Amino acid sequence: MLRALWPFMAPYRARVAVAAAALLVAAAATLLVPLAFRQLIDVGFAAPRAAGAGAADVNVWFLALFGVAVALALGTALRFYSVSWLGERVTADLRNAVYRQVLRQDPRFFETLKTGEVLSRLSTDTTLIQTLVGTSVSLGLRNALLFVGALTMLIVTSPQLASIIVGLLLLVVVPILAFGRRVRRLSRASQDALADTSALAGETLNAIQIVQAYAREPLEDRRFGAATESAFSSAIRRVRARSLLAALVIVLVFGTVVFVLWLGAHAVLEGRLTTGLLTQFILYAALVAGAAGAVAEVFGDVQRAAGATERLLELLEAEPAIRAPARPERLAPSGQGSRVTFDAVSFSYPSRPAERALDAVSFEVAPGETVALVGPSGAGKTTLFQLLLRFHDPQSGALRLDGIDLRRLDPADLRGAIGLVSQDSVVFSADAMENIRYGRLDASDDEVIEAAKAARAHEFVERLPDGYRTFLGERGVRLSGGQRQRIAIARALLKNPPLLLLDEATSALDAESERAVQAALERAMRGRTTLVIAHRLATVIGADRIVVLERGRVVDVGTHAQLIERGGLYARLAAIQFDTTVETS
Repeated sequence: MLRALWPFMAPYRARVAVAAAALLVAAAATLLVPLAFRQLIDVGFAAPRAAGAGAADVNVWFLALFGVAVALALGTALRFYSVSWLGERVTADLRNAVYRQVLRQDPRFFETLKTGEVLSRLSTDTTLIQTLVGTSVSLGLRNALLFVGALTMLIVTSPQLASIIVGLLLLVVVPILAFGRRVRRLSRASQDALADTSALAGETLNAIQIVQAYAREPLEDRRFGAATESAFSSAIRRVRARSLLAALVIVLVFGTVVFVLWLGAHAVLEGRLTTGLLTQFILYAALVAGAAGAVAEVFGDVQRAAGATERLLELLEAEPAIRAPARPERLAPSGQGSRVTFDAVSFSYPSRPAERALDAVSFEVAPGETVALVGPSGAGKTTLFQLLLRFHDPQSGALRLDGIDLRRLDPADLRGAIGLVSQDSVVFSADAMENIRYGRLDASDDEVIEAAKAARAHEFVERLPDGYRTFLGERGVRLSGGQRQRIAIARALLKNPPLLLLDEATSALDAESERAVQAALERAMRGRTTLVIAHRLATVIGADRIVVLERGRVVDVGTHAQLIERGGLYARLAAIQFDTTVETS
């Protein structure tokens, strides 16, 4: 699983090489320390020498020991900087890659994965990987080198005692592997539980006004508390397994070392080892024991990061069902609007495959024409917009824009030709200028202001504390519903697309604002094709044609007057909303 991180480290091979070189220098310097101590004891202290010669030898070895310390310090500092840089860089690249992949997904992906779950993987999981790359891997490799090097020097110092240590240490590997697998499983479960907590919190905070309006704060507090306790219990199981692993490794390793040192002490007493050699053996044994304990600790971090990597790979490997063809066709620029064709389109949502949201829908919208879509809730009006934007593909039939099947277009090219004003207007955490400029990123300030004037947003924006540079708050909380809607309309007008989709674009406006925005929209519709979803039929009386939908089928098409004259569903809807005799006169 962790091999999947290599593509993110490969571009920084030079930095990896520097870190590896520094790691080798630091490990070599550490392994030289016991040799220096052995020489100090056997040559400088224990051996009978002339005072001058003994002092000179001692000075040389102390200078050598200091030189080793300097090399160790420089190697450690360079290693720490290099691997920390790698950890930060790889984590940033990984976050960008995951986020980029999530942005490419179609709505089906978000039907099964909560936004909070994605955010948890982007934050918590990538932080674990940052710790792994920036700290744990370096420490693990360092201690693995020390373990191998110190063990090798133990064999050189005393093959007999070293063979006993090696035999006993092999017994330590079995519990490490067994517990390691368990730690990994528990780490994945712990991360999933934490992600559930984040998802719940995100969902609740996004609906905080509803929560407070229904006075459900105690309920949400209990739900979050239960999720937190579940995450805590899962984390404790992981911590317990890691603690047992660390304790077991330390007891086995140090028990092995103590037993062998006991044998070494008897060898010194019997004259088979010198004091310096035993000191060297003790220091190398301590390095072996310390390195083994550190590796066991790092092994737990690696297992935890492996669980996080597994979750991130699920996002990185997710492929959207909607994608550009290998050789997409291009839309020709149109100054008169686009031609839209629905040809026997049938569609069912993935979550409700047995239920037809659209059933053999066929109609055509000519360039520059304004067509209204009306019908009761669930008739399929919004579904038509989602198919036009290619958030989904129909199961049968075809949608065409200017004669080209949407499946033969690059989704980005298709959506670039469409302007959308939805019923639930979206305002980003930015100022008014940037919110409107979202429709066309290269627009000048003057063009943004002109679009705002056309949408009747200029007046209220100018009255904001900092005008167009006023921060509008998260999801536009500093604006009224009608003001947010006019910001969204200005954004679509700035984009100036050949096809305009209006999904109840004036639903959040008061009567006065609705008249003003309706006039602006009528000007914006000129020279472009417009599809309008409307529940308030008064807003679409002037449409060139009205398509009436019911249960995913087209049941009637005509002008307002024609549909009233025929009777049927549209006439019944009109009778409910206003006096049809007045509207048709």
